[in-house]
Formats: sequence, structure tokens, C-alpha cells
Amino acid sequence: MLWPLLVPLLLLLAVSGAQTTRPCFPGCQCEVETFGLFDSFSLTRVDCSGLGPHIMPVPIPLDTAHLDLSSNRLEMVNESVLAGPGYTTLAGLDLSHNLLTSISPTAFSRLRYLESLDLSHNGLVALPAESFTSSPLSDVNLSHNRLREVSISAFTTHSQGRALHVDLSHNLIHRLLPHPTRASLPMPTIQSLNLAWNRLRTVPSLRDLPLRYLSLDGNPLATIGPDAFAGLGGLTHLSLASLQGLPQLAPHSFHELPGLQVLDLSGNPKLTWAGAEVFSGLGSLQELDLSGTGLVPLPEVLLHHLPALQSVSVGQDRRCRRLVREGAYPRQPGSSPKVALHCGDTREYAARGPDIL
Repeated sequence: MLWPLLVPLLLLLAVSGAQTTRPCFPGCQCEVETFGLFDSFSLTRVDCSGLGPHIMPVPIPLDTAHLDLSSNRLEMVNESVLAGPGYTTLAGLDLSHNLLTSISPTAFSRLRYLESLDLSHNGLVALPAESFTSSPLSDVNLSHNRLREVSISAFTTHSQGRALHVDLSHNLIHRLLPHPTRASLPMPTIQSLNLAWNRLRTVPSLRDLPLRYLSLDGNPLATIGPDAFAGLGGLTHLSLASLQGLPQLAPHSFHELPGLQVLDLSGNPKLTWAGAEVFSGLGSLQELDLSGTGLVPLPEVLLHHLPALQSVSVGQDRRCRRLVREGAYPRQPGSSPKVALHCGDTREYAARGPDIL
């Protein structure tokens, strides 16, 4: 009688992944993950981290999906190093924590299935044009390098419209070159861009990128003017936390962002603004973080500029929420409900549950 109950369980075990080890290049570890009914399909993850530069080029199994070459003191990566059986089908490549100061423009040209590339924690000073045009990348990590000037065109990939996430945080970037209007290559499909902790003094021109998430945290931005975010109408998350220097918000600074839902201005004690008009045009904004700034207490007029606002963080463990006070019934024709901000401890909100608006 137990057999009918065991059949679904056995099928589940057959199609789910199982991990085993296999013989590998000396010093490396090869972990095989099998899929499908009766383990009919397998992929191998190869870890050759921390062995030293002498391992390159290292032979890998034909079914290798991910290769970890981090922490090997590698000083050069070119097409010949990333060639051979097993490399052409790589989906993930980790080259982080090496000594790379440059990469060949054709280094990744044979990696036609590469989706994830980690070049973080190196000493890269430049990024060649068309470095990634042969690969369908969806995730590129270039954080913690020494890049000073980067062209947006460098991130044109063979993605066929797939969303691309780019991390350029913790570099020395002072200038971001926009994609040329009449460029031969298509516009990069960057949807998430992290530019935190660089040396940008103005908001770079990112016009017409399909951005949804943008972080400019920790940059020495000065005045953020009304056209700073022109052409980024699809942006939903914007972070401007911990800006260096004396940042100023001009009136209508965010009016180009009608779809913005989350705005983080936290950690800016010297941030100055020109009144509630700074937030005009943010008709979709739901979350606003003003903790660690001088922009409190909040005027009630702020709510007229932010009709969709639900919560405002104003300090450590302190948040304000939007409350609608209907007043007496029946409401007079043409009148609107009264709206107010109610501030309290976040632990208090957690204990009593969300407010019903």
C-alpha cells in the first residue's frame, strides 16, 4: 500500500540535483551536479582558487559550467588563456582577487555562453571597448578596481535583450562616457547599475538606458539639478546615501522620474534642499529614507507632492507612515480625505502590524 505514496518521492529525487566529486586537475576541486530523470544531465563546478599563477592555462572538464580562478595572483588574461575544451561552454567565471591591471579586448570572445563574470578586487585601470560583445552576460562585477573613466558602450553584450546588472562600485571613476547616439553597437541593456563610492561630482548622463536600479552612494556629488536624471523614466530605485561634500537638492530635482518607487537619501547630515518642491513629480514614490539627514521634521505639504508615499524613515528605528483620516460622513462633494504622517518606533509598528490606510 505504500508504493503509490513512494512513486512521487522517487521521481522528485530523480529530477532534482545531486552533487558528487570527480577527478580534477591537481589542486583544483571538481563538483558534479546532476539533473533530470536518472541523472541524465550533469554540470561541473571547478574551483581552482588560491593555487597561484602557474596553473594557467588549466584544463577543465568538458561539462564545466562555472570556473573559479580567484586569488591566484594572475597578472594577465587573454583569449589563449581562456581557450580549450570546457571553456567555450562556461556560464560563470570568477577572476576576482587577482593582480589584473588590464584585460585583452578579445579575452572573452570565445565564451559564447558566459552569463556571470566577476573581475572584482583587481587593479584594472581601463576597460576595452567591445569587451563583452560575444557573451550573453547578465551579471558583471567590476567593483574594487582602479577604473577612472568608463564608457557605457563597453557593456554592450550579446544578450538579446536580457537584463544586465553592472557593479562598478569602489573604483576611482570621475567620468562616465555616454553611449553615442549613432553608435554601431546597440544600447547596453543595463537595468541595475552600482556606481557607489567613486569620484563622480555630477550625476552622469545615463539617458535612454533601461535602468531600474541606480546607486550613487558615497560620491562627492554637488548640486543635483532638475535635469540630472533626464531620460531615466523607468527608474524605480534610486540611492543617494552618504554623499561626500556638501550636496544640494535643487527644486524639481527628481521630476524626470515619474516611476520612482524607492528613494534613499540617508546618511547625508549636510544635505540641503530648497523646500518640498524638490520632490515634485515623484507621483509613484512609496518609500523615502531621510534618516541621518537634516530634512526633518517633515512638513505635511510634502504629502501633496508625493501622493503614493507610504513610509518615510527619519532616523534609527524611527519611521513615519501615511495615514488617511476620513473625517465625518458623508464627505462634502469635491472634498478630499485628510492625509497626515504618523511617526513612531519601527519596533512599535512591527508589534502592532501595518496601518490600514
